[in-house]
Amino acid sequence: MFRSFGANTKSLREAPTAANLKGTDVYIIVDPDTPAETPNPHYIEAGDIKAITDWVKMGGVLVFMGNDAGNMEFEHFNQLAKQFGIQFKQDSRNKVPGNDFEKGLLLARDGDPIFKTARRLYLKEISTFALSPPAKAVFQDNGDVIMAVAKVGRGTVFAVGDPWLYNEYVDGRKLPPTFDNFKAARDLSKWLLQQAPAQRRNQ
Repeated sequence: MFRSFGANTKSLREAPTAANLKGTDVYIIVDPDTPAETPNPHYIEAGDIKAITDWVKMGGVLVFMGNDAGNMEFEHFNQLAKQFGIQFKQDSRNKVPGNDFEKGLLLARDGDPIFKTARRLYLKEISTFALSPPAKAVFQDNGDVIMAVAKVGRGTVFAVGDPWLYNEYVDGRKLPPTFDNFKAARDLSKWLLQQAPAQRRNQ
């Protein structure tokens, strides 16, 4: 989807630094592992926090895709997130028993700044957020913050409490056709690319 909007994509398999983030417009961090999930998890450390924060201030677009309690390393992830006023609450919302997919339904409002074509979103077992400035809620449901955005320097941070755009939730094979996750993925990809300052997009 990113490539369909003209972006080049790659994986960063080393710790982030000023050098290896240079020239990158959007940096996505997904669901950091716990020791139960991998023998040698690589935590976000102080040097990583500085490199990422400095990069955002210069115009980078950072994406947090977390997870719910028990399925993600929160302590170090939250140390980075708090630089932007975002904290994962380490809860688990939208539990979906079996194939009762409607339990994972979230409705985008008319005029949503991100989801311009998608309305019926599916997110299951998500962490919600506690926010402080500069972070602001951009998607809420029943008093819970589901997605947040922070503007820091020339950059933008987007956070959601689940890596919710799995293949199985956008390829039409698992979810009923009444859900709009494919459209949501396109809407979000396009919005994220649009947040990069024009001079960075043209580099």
